[in-house]
Amino acid sequence: MVLSNYVTTFGQDLLQRYGKRVHKLTINAGFTCPNRDGTKGRGGCTFCNNKSFSPNARCLVPIATQLAKGRQVIAKRTKAQCFIAYFQAYTNTYADIEYLATLYNEAVAEPDVIGLSVGTRPDCISEAVLDLLVSYQQRGYEVWLELGLQSAFDDTLAKINRGHGFAEYQQAVKATRQRGIPLCTHLIIGLPGEERWHNLETLARVLELGVEGLKLHPLHIVKHTILAKQWQQGLYQPLDMANYVSIAADMIERTPPEITYHRVTATASTDILLAPTWCHKKWVVLNAIMAELHHRGSWQGKTAR
Repeated sequence: MVLSNYVTTFGQDLLQRYGKRVHKLTINAGFTCPNRDGTKGRGGCTFCNNKSFSPNARCLVPIATQLAKGRQVIAKRTKAQCFIAYFQAYTNTYADIEYLATLYNEAVAEPDVIGLSVGTRPDCISEAVLDLLVSYQQRGYEVWLELGLQSAFDDTLAKINRGHGFAEYQQAVKATRQRGIPLCTHLIIGLPGEERWHNLETLARVLELGVEGLKLHPLHIVKHTILAKQWQQGLYQPLDMANYVSIAADMIERTPPEITYHRVTATASTDILLAPTWCHKKWVVLNAIMAELHHRGSWQGKTAR
């Protein structure tokens, strides 16, 4: 089985549009977060590992070096020759605009980098940031803004200490879509207090506002987090894999086929993962999602409104 037979994957979308394989290369530019530095809060989200967090960190490893290392990893798996620079760690719009432009420019200066994907929070989107991203679009680059929403329920967002509500997401989406910037929204399955219907309602609200891409993540517990302490105290129990697979399949079925899934699961390295242990088995989870859709005789968009 092949995932793209059931799901509109980002990789296949890029292959069709560019006629060749395009991969993301992740970048840690040393950003912080307003939910860590005291602007919104301290400690970050309950699930966020702050082991290596430094409040004064900047980009300690040159972006060109990070991209070179990423290429080496990809070269072992595929023959991709074009890449999107993915600013992933923490909040990658949380700095003055001149500094952001410097970092983004360093990434697109690499001749094989054809675009940018910028991960951030809904409350860290300004007109200046959107103008900057549009400027790369106008130069012909593939540009994506990735917003970590996780849930559309404010009580859930408060439980995980997000430091923002759904209203900020609504505002960010409106401003982003007015500029024509493709948007990928991150959603977490298995958040404290949430059930299947919460995930389906969150998806419905996101789809109603408009989105071009989605990422699904299981909530996993890693060392040095508030969530880890809650789990150790018996205050949180993670989903088992069967439930995650079933909910993910439900969400995929309800997603219109023109929306690309950038990810339908996520992993954590075994050196920091505490639970659930299946979260370090990416292909086991992917195969299970495909098997579930196959068993249902279903696919992305089958039950979309």
